Amino acid sequence: MTTSRPLVLAVPSKGRMQENAAGFFARAGLTLQQGRGARDYRGTLAGFDDVEVAYLPVADIVSQLAEGAVHLGVAGEDLLREQVADAGARVALLSKLGFGNANVVVAVPQAWIDVRGTADLEDVAAVFHARRGRRMRVATKYINLTRAFLSSRGVTDYRIVESLGATEGAPASGTAEFIVDITTTGATLTANGLKVLDDGVMLRSEANLMASLTAPWSDATLAAARMILARIAAEEAARLSREVRAQFEAGAPDLGPEAAARFAAERFPSGSPDLQIFHCAAGQVGPLSDWLVERGAGKVIVAPMDYIFAAANPLFDSLVGRLPSGGRSEPVP
Repeated sequence: MTTSRPLVLAVPSKGRMQENAAGFFARAGLTLQQGRGARDYRGTLAGFDDVEVAYLPVADIVSQLAEGAVHLGVAGEDLLREQVADAGARVALLSKLGFGNANVVVAVPQAWIDVRGTADLEDVAAVFHARRGRRMRVATKYINLTRAFLSSRGVTDYRIVESLGATEGAPASGTAEFIVDITTTGATLTANGLKVLDDGVMLRSEANLMASLTAPWSDATLAAARMILARIAAEEAARLSREVRAQFEAGAPDLGPEAAARFAAERFPSGSPDLQIFHCAAGQVGPLSDWLVERGAGKVIVAPMDYIFAAANPLFDSLVGRLPSGGRSEPVP
């Protein structure tokens, strides 16, 4: 196991994915620095001397994660599932990042009014083959995902036409009978006279923070990963939570146990018998606040939080739990 190589973090090299990735890390207090500007494909992470940032096309990030050439990376799950056959054994998905959302779908012409699901698709394929003496064609860039999905649904009488351009135009141009493509709103499919099958969503994809399970993880790279993932976990925990402060005029009994049972809220010391402080999920703010007022609170103040650091590091634990032998030969310092 090498101990001299820095941790390599791969991020998209251009476009909206790069902007969103930089914003994601910035929210966690992690600043990506691209040394000589946009044309420089190597950079650093501010405050981390032992971390190197690699700016790569997203498809290359996926392949390098699978090969172990980078330790952490940002990429879409659709590319990972398409490019890496044994993705689960090579790459760990650590955290969904909330951008790059899109669905990989099976879409057929709207004129196929009797075709609603993949079971209907197999029936149409059989009739098509019998009448025309050839299999139906599906145009797609997602060859491996298409084969796996259609096979799992019992659809076998088709052949794949690899799409090199605008996949949604293939049926209208006569180069394919139906398609598998990625969509965000479905508007482009509709504009091209296509509809998504009722059970035709193959994958709901979004950008993920991923970790290579084949990279040479040393004690030093694991220590760097632990600090990076602690900040990301702290930002995520804060973003999904709120601090609720309940002010009572003449004190109140300890509402902590009941608040925990009812709303999964955690009470924190306030230093005052008249003030009770809770942390809860953002979605529980309304019910918890109403309940506190019913219990005598004169005023309830709700505030967002920047970070919630904790001894437990779920993202790092998830990574280490997937690595052989915990990924190291001695404890992380």
